[in-house]
Amino acid sequence: MKLAWLCSHESYQPEVLLEHAVLAEEVGFDVVTGADHFHPWVDDVSAASYVWAWFGAVAQATSRVELATSVTAPLFRYHPALIAQAAATVDRLSNGRFILGVGTGEAINEAPLGYEFPGYAERIARMREALTIMHGLLAGEKLDFDGEYYQARTAKLYSPPIGRAPVWMAAGGPKSATFAGETCEGLITSVKDPADTVANIITPYREAARARGADTTVMATRWVVLAGSDDEAWEALVSMRGLRAPGRLEVADPMVLRERADAMDRQEILGKYTIVRDLDELTDAYRPLVTDVGADYVAIQVASADPADTIRRIGAEVLPALREAADS
Repeated sequence: MKLAWLCSHESYQPEVLLEHAVLAEEVGFDVVTGADHFHPWVDDVSAASYVWAWFGAVAQATSRVELATSVTAPLFRYHPALIAQAAATVDRLSNGRFILGVGTGEAINEAPLGYEFPGYAERIARMREALTIMHGLLAGEKLDFDGEYYQARTAKLYSPPIGRAPVWMAAGGPKSATFAGETCEGLITSVKDPADTVANIITPYREAARARGADTTVMATRWVVLAGSDDEAWEALVSMRGLRAPGRLEVADPMVLRERADAMDRQEILGKYTIVRDLDELTDAYRPLVTDVGADYVAIQVASADPADTIRRIGAEVLPALREAADS
């Protein structure tokens, strides 16, 4: 079982996140992740740097941790071949430490650049074609491809990955989980209720992978807020409050998401997160992802008023406790 730290590109500027990534490696995390967003979740206190440039810097500033997008959408503003090229480049710069996490996207990433953001049926059809292209290129093929959404003509990566560069897909329901099992090397899923996640996401994923004779890897994540009071929790969540606003998948303007979040009762937004008061409670929040979900990777996503101090404290107290739970 490996433990990951999410660097929140919606909350902090890239130079600060680079410091967080280096610190995460120093205190014992096994993986550093970052999401690929064009826009953040609110417009007033936020950030949205380019994760691929940032990963190049992290690859050079670290030596041990794996690096993973959590996640990127290779469907609209990117041709899938460009994502394969980006993944291969980061893999080379990191000496084979890269994991390509993909998802079907959100409007905040595509609509600001003029792309329509269609329904799930089209997005998953695009993903099927995208995975064919990315897998082929990452495997070293010279690719000709004629799909409904994408084409490729003698496409080849002339700077191929030196590692495996596996593709993991984010899924929040059984359809996407089954699709991930049919097409990808791993699953990324956010856990609210462990039993529900196992029944409706992880089991369909594993069954689909088993049907094609594939190995499985599960990264389980959970958003947690570490704060001594509700006021401190609200401060920690100030850049993320739009994530729980209505219509987050379809809205392109972070100002709209911020306005909708600000119109909600503060306790309603806080109630959508797991809020813990100390490191013992933080450990308790993540332990079921180890013991009940049985995840291969547990991604710790913690909002707090002082992220650098939080990383240090988690490294000293929480990571050993979770590793002990995994070994018991």
